[in-house]
Amino acid sequence: MAKFSLGSEPVVGSLTPSKKREYRVTNRLQEGKRPLYAVVFNFIDSRYFNVFATVGGNRVTVYQCLEGGVIAVLQSYIDEDKEESFYTVSWACNTDGTPFAVAGGINGIIRVIDAGTEKIHKSFVGHGDSINEIRTQPLKPSLVVSASKDESVRLWNVQTGICILIFAGAGGHRNEVLSVDFHPSDIYRIASCGMDNTVKIWSMKEFWTYVEKSFTWTDLPSKFPTKYVQFPVFIASVHSNYVDCNRWLGDFILSKSVDNEIVLWEPKMKEQSPGEGTVDILQKYPVPECDIWFIKFSCDFHYNAAAIGNREGKIYVWELQSSPPVLIARLSHTQSKSPIRQTAMSFEGSTILSCCEDGTIWRWDAMATS
Repeated sequence: MAKFSLGSEPVVGSLTPSKKREYRVTNRLQEGKRPLYAVVFNFIDSRYFNVFATVGGNRVTVYQCLEGGVIAVLQSYIDEDKEESFYTVSWACNTDGTPFAVAGGINGIIRVIDAGTEKIHKSFVGHGDSINEIRTQPLKPSLVVSASKDESVRLWNVQTGICILIFAGAGGHRNEVLSVDFHPSDIYRIASCGMDNTVKIWSMKEFWTYVEKSFTWTDLPSKFPTKYVQFPVFIASVHSNYVDCNRWLGDFILSKSVDNEIVLWEPKMKEQSPGEGTVDILQKYPVPECDIWFIKFSCDFHYNAAAIGNREGKIYVWELQSSPPVLIARLSHTQSKSPIRQTAMSFEGSTILSCCEDGTIWRWDAMATS
């Protein structure tokens, strides 16, 4: 386990908004009766930067943000299983650029939906329990990674349908995996976190030949020699409770638990002894009333800011590139009272979406500064 290095205390951000950016509500949609667990913009393809997807119940819906606060429904996919409850969605594409919406949830089946034809491209069966998060490799967007209640993380090729690697086993998570993320520039590295209160960093470097092989494999996907990765290169105990969201910020990691804050920390690895090292906690971004699990934050494309909702329907927008942390805005509306499960920030952060427990989607737009 990573030990804390003594020394500098983390810098805690002030909850007084800086008024750097003013946002106002420009739209509110009631999608349905069931809770919405995820909302995500498509950062994979510049043609679709204003397109986003939501999931709730057995439905995946694709929308477009238009001028003047307008939200247009583009398509809706309803799973054949009425009992399905999707918890996560991510955008991906195959090697010719066809956009896919990749969703998973309580059934443990990953649906890869071709957004061009609105048909299922592939269904991935492999996880032994529900899927809590799916993320896409930004440098190779036909690779996605899934975090599951079955204590494993899996790497998939959405084009060929192959499960390439399974991160689980001797050094793996000891409870549900709640979140996973690809490193933005180091294609071999991922970070995962979960109900065992840890964040684990994994490397695919020595298994990369399997990733390459997955693109040229012509036999049945079930015959692919899926490889187990049993040992992470780093394990950190930054939180004392469930860790339900982690994202890379360069080589640093942003993670949150149920203790009303997002923590920015630096993993300091020991090259000689994998799995060990120290953690340097750099900054803390307070988020009041954020003490229920499964609330995920989001960032704009360049990771300048992070937006996170809380259980009372408020949104906190933090600047990520400043020290001490600066609260850009605190967004609240008299009718937004339901827990916000996830936010989505647009490419440059001028639009913030939130999806709520009561089945609503809220759109906030930055006002032009005079």
